[in-house]
Amino acid sequence: MISALEALVVSLLVGQTVALYFLISETERKCFVEEIPDQTMVIGNYKVSVFDPNSKTYSRLAGLGMHVEVTDPEGHVILSRLYTNEGRITFTSSKPGEHVICLFSNSTRWISGTMLRVDFNIQVGDHTQDYAKIAVKERLNDLQLRIRQLIDQVDQMTKEQNYQRYREELFRQLSESTNQRVLWWAIAQTAVLVLTGIWQMRHLKGFFEAKKLV
Repeated sequence: MISALEALVVSLLVGQTVALYFLISETERKCFVEEIPDQTMVIGNYKVSVFDPNSKTYSRLAGLGMHVEVTDPEGHVILSRLYTNEGRITFTSSKPGEHVICLFSNSTRWISGTMLRVDFNIQVGDHTQDYAKIAVKERLNDLQLRIRQLIDQVDQMTKEQNYQRYREELFRQLSESTNQRVLWWAIAQTAVLVLTGIWQMRHLKGFFEAKKLV
């Protein structure tokens, strides 16, 4: 059983929804890093518009597309696809850890210096579920729908806890490896000092014998 404090912290981490916008040039590549537990759905909604210097506003442009690439913590590409100027990307993580989401334009038709505005919204975990549609599709009443939401939240909390344990295990292994390297480095330094001392003693002994001081 998890404590109330643990449940609160995990609930803040689970089911993230991040909304933002950014500006990129026609050749620029923009990447985001998301820490995601395994078997977790991620949905990204985006919209691309082009800056019009005459009206000083951003507007849609037909034919403009956005290439999206997603790599898992091991560097394997799990999604690489060309989308239109507005769309949705969806993928489910198969490994826990940092996933890199990159977006870049598919076109270089504009004059140099033209900027693109990308509105991007990322939903992770139970926030990817459209419970209104689920209620209609499965004919759930309010109580049943709430129970369904709680089940999904508990499931996501379990995944997040497992991910935190996974990170703790990685940190423990890294700490043990670092401590072991420090120990061997200290042993190596001690061995070098001992060998240096022995060599100096023999060298001095030979010097004194040559000078007939001993």
